[in-house]
Amino acid sequence: MNFGTKATEPVIIAVTGASGSCYALRLIQRLAAAGVPLHILLSDAARVVLDQELDLKLPADPAGTAAALAEHVSVEADNIHCYATRDWFSPAASGSAGIRRMIIIPCSMGTLAHIANGASDNLIERAADVMIKERGQLILVPRETPLSAIHLENMLKLARLGVEIIPAMPGFYHRPESLDDIIDFVVDRVLHHIEMPNPAAKKWGMA
Repeated sequence: MNFGTKATEPVIIAVTGASGSCYALRLIQRLAAAGVPLHILLSDAARVVLDQELDLKLPADPAGTAAALAEHVSVEADNIHCYATRDWFSPAASGSAGIRRMIIIPCSMGTLAHIANGASDNLIERAADVMIKERGQLILVPRETPLSAIHLENMLKLARLGVEIIPAMPGFYHRPESLDDIIDFVVDRVLHHIEMPNPAAKKWGMA
């Protein structure tokens, strides 16, 4: 895989209200540390889950949110840009901004359903719609169990459109010794799909 300059191109990271906010923070940490410009969108439910799961209370204003996220994951805030859920003037809202990669992690079934049906009621859904219509790279990391037929049909519909579905289903062949190892397993798969150099990732059949 040729990483080239793609590793430093901007990425939209959207966080929704599904459980698994730890995956989002680890991805933000890894990409920000690598110097990748990040455009971060958080749903109202995501803020609730971050507080519930990680005791992370985020300020309401975008600048304060960016600073709090950067401090929480111990990275510089220079390349982290956050936007309100109704900020239709953000770069994520239009294909003319030229951002070609978006990851929704974790992705709730409600968000997934809206995207699958072309219903853009907030900036996350609009950004995903833009990514599909512009034929950019859209990765969804759904976290739900059990999955209903509706959930599965929506995933299949999006997969047929070229959306990459990477469920938060960690493997255990690498013999994880900590929760961090389990989180990294999922995040490493996402990093691989956006072609980020990641030599520390555990690979099947390789020491």
